[in-house]
Amino acid sequence: MIHPVILSGGSGTRLWPMSRTLYPKQLLGLLGHDSLLQQTVRRVAGRQGFAAPLLVANEEHRFIIAEQLREIAVAPRALLLEPIGRNTAPAACIAALTLSEAEPDPLMLVMPSDHTIRDVAGFEAAIERAVVAARAGALVSFGIAPERAETGYGYIRRGGPLEGAGGVFAVGEFVEKPGPEQARAFVASGEHSWNSGIFLFPANVYLDEMERLRPDIVAACRKALAAAQRDNDFIRLGREEFAGCASDSIDYAVMEHTRRAAVVPVSMGWSDVGSWDALWEMGAKDQSGNSIEGNVVAEDTRNCYLRSEAGLVAAIGIEDLVVVATADAVMVAPRNRTQDVKKLVARLVEDRRDEADALPTVHRPWGSFTSIHNGHRVQVKHIMVKPGGKLSLQMHHHRAEHWVVVQGTAKIRRGDEEMMLSEDQSTYIPIGTAHRLENPGKIPLHLIEVQSGSYLGEDDIIRLEDSYGRS
Repeated sequence: MIHPVILSGGSGTRLWPMSRTLYPKQLLGLLGHDSLLQQTVRRVAGRQGFAAPLLVANEEHRFIIAEQLREIAVAPRALLLEPIGRNTAPAACIAALTLSEAEPDPLMLVMPSDHTIRDVAGFEAAIERAVVAARAGALVSFGIAPERAETGYGYIRRGGPLEGAGGVFAVGEFVEKPGPEQARAFVASGEHSWNSGIFLFPANVYLDEMERLRPDIVAACRKALAAAQRDNDFIRLGREEFAGCASDSIDYAVMEHTRRAAVVPVSMGWSDVGSWDALWEMGAKDQSGNSIEGNVVAEDTRNCYLRSEAGLVAAIGIEDLVVVATADAVMVAPRNRTQDVKKLVARLVEDRRDEADALPTVHRPWGSFTSIHNGHRVQVKHIMVKPGGKLSLQMHHHRAEHWVVVQGTAKIRRGDEEMMLSEDQSTYIPIGTAHRLENPGKIPLHLIEVQSGSYLGEDDIIRLEDSYGRS
């Protein structure tokens, strides 16, 4: 069996404003209804020869990921939670250690969760070739046939063919992101592939090479696993132990230094969806070369990517631009500058802007809430609680709350009281009063919450009891 290991970290910077720190691009439906994470899982889940996927994810995203897996009816082998991002080498190490505890020599297919592959049959054929080399002890990377002189990707120069593994080559050299002239030379040589960041290797071989090259990372990962705690469906790595781990990629830590590196060149419609310009490249276009998503009207506009997740975007007389609108932000950039969006996000972080971290709709294990208005001493939210969902028993030191039920039935605890409210009914939660909201019905509960007080931040929540391990 091949064990898919799906890495779901990400900082949410390259596709801002849709992607945020608390909702990075792999969780978004950028290319259809399914999110990039769901598309990645579907490529391997339930297929012959593949075990249940193991996910390594950011702790902040755990409930969203669990819900997205539930939506596509996939039960993961494990959902390992990183308290802090430490790049791909430690994440793969944690997965290898976990798998090796249960099997003598498992094969790992390591995949980022935020890539797209349009030719799945081509991907499967490449895996079949890679398996032969991996079973013989090779650490196999997947090299993408370059479509252009791309400067945003690393490259792999292939060496001679591996004996007994058709279509697999030794790695001649890993090359960092090149300049334009060097990229053109790579494409012209026919010997170079884009580095996809996808790998297939025996877990034990990877661990052996990590022990030889980066024993500090292996030691930190072992400590983090030893200190891990199971929390419902999640395995939380030891916070202090994992925070002490060095941050490094699989390429830097192992692949550039090992003699076991191999590459399978493949053309499979791959993209790392690393910029808005990449989405323009992949998207369907009108006769003027525009890729349009959502509530958009364009007149005399050419070769633009125009997307609205909220109100109307109306464009006239523009060319080669990206315009993306969400409920709380609008981003405009030349198409050839979209790699620089992360600089814009860095500025937002420096200025402590909330728009860098979260979308107006924030997902929780019980449902979601959307900020409607945020003013002086007042905040208004639209709260949705899933059937059976239950918020924590909590209290606030600085704010009171008014709840108005819009749809469904609410079961409410307020101090020592319990009450049931239906549509158009309301209640008031005084400052300092323990309270809980629950949906006992079979349809989603929608209500409007008006907060008033001297401080309205989310950190003024004292959880007294919680069904999701957050108290």
